[in-house]
Amino acid sequence: MADTADITQWLNAAREGDRGALDRVLSTLYQELHAMARRQLAGQYGQTLDATALVHEAYLKLIGGNGARFEDRAHFFAYAASAMRSVVVDYARQRLARKRGGDQHRVTDLPEDLAGGLRLDEEMLGLDTALTQLHKADARLARVVELRYFAGLSELEIADLLRRSERSIRRDWQKARMFLLAALQDEPAP
Repeated sequence: MADTADITQWLNAAREGDRGALDRVLSTLYQELHAMARRQLAGQYGQTLDATALVHEAYLKLIGGNGARFEDRAHFFAYAASAMRSVVVDYARQRLARKRGGDQHRVTDLPEDLAGGLRLDEEMLGLDTALTQLHKADARLARVVELRYFAGLSELEIADLLRRSERSIRRDWQKARMFLLAALQDEPAP
């Protein structure tokens, strides 16, 4: 397994346009991305989106035509969390389109413990809308939510990744939850 210095060097090379370096980063971090995806999809039995499919779809977004460049490991994981969010939201939209407006309801809670995984339904779409509003208001808080919800990282892991204290991440998480809950409660029911 490569160490952080190797990953940083590969990220620098990828930033300069070395596609092979980006491939090395992705293959090295694949197991971490796969573990993140498994945590997020826990309890989603019978779904067509599994952890491997989520990682592969996120990979396509990571290397897609937008020329993503990663400054460091934290930036990579933030971007990966955002890519996973995009895949999960797209999947939830497709499921709802197939259901044609089935049993829709309003989101009224955001769990502290994400051990049950993400729900791939209309709640995900409401959360995505609220998270977009949060990003406009405070991008730092939105990043904490993405890393927590879509990357499945703990407060300690996020603190380490963002080089901040666990206590400040916990405060950011609480602020973000309050914002998101308020936004979700103000959202009209579908």
